[in-house]
Amino acid sequence: MVDLRGPAGRDLRLSYPFDAAVVVAGLPGSGKSTLLRAWADAATVVDPRVTRTACEARMPAWLPYAAYRPWARLRHMRWTRRELRSRRPLLIHDCGSRGWMRRWLAHTARRAGRPLHMVVLDVGSAEALSGQYARRRLASRRVFSTHQRGLGRFLSRVEREGLTGAHGITSLVLLDRGQRDRVTAVRFGLPSA
Repeated sequence: MVDLRGPAGRDLRLSYPFDAAVVVAGLPGSGKSTLLRAWADAATVVDPRVTRTACEARMPAWLPYAAYRPWARLRHMRWTRRELRSRRPLLIHDCGSRGWMRRWLAHTARRAGRPLHMVVLDVGSAEALSGQYARRRLASRRVFSTHQRGLGRFLSRVEREGLTGAHGITSLVLLDRGQRDRVTAVRFGLPSA
């Protein structure tokens, strides 16, 4: 576990093996999408918003998302599993707050024979809410509170237990707002011959 929260330093670049799958996690509005856009040239990005948008395009406009959320989630999990099996560098957008999803990602990566890494954006609730307002995409209070509690439990566990508290995760990097803005790139190694 590498905790980079604290006073901002110089620009950083994270490096991973070629076959790594890296989950970028944090509260809604914490900057996951922004970070993934900056890193997108390095790897395939799996983003649930892509799945949701594809599902919305196939549904009638009057049908609320809640009605087809299970189908969208299943499609997203199938896409994620397919990409985990691909063996190429992979970046996965996930809130990190749902234990069942972290366990599923770890299990699926392990079955695919590849390491699962995690970068957690621990920017705090006020910063995450500010990010939601800036992008004009707000999570409901209930949803935000659920993510806040889940991510809080996860962070407390890894702060107490270290990497063993992040079951199935090969490495964990914790970033706050200042450090998030300084991680300018991610690099994946060369494929093994």
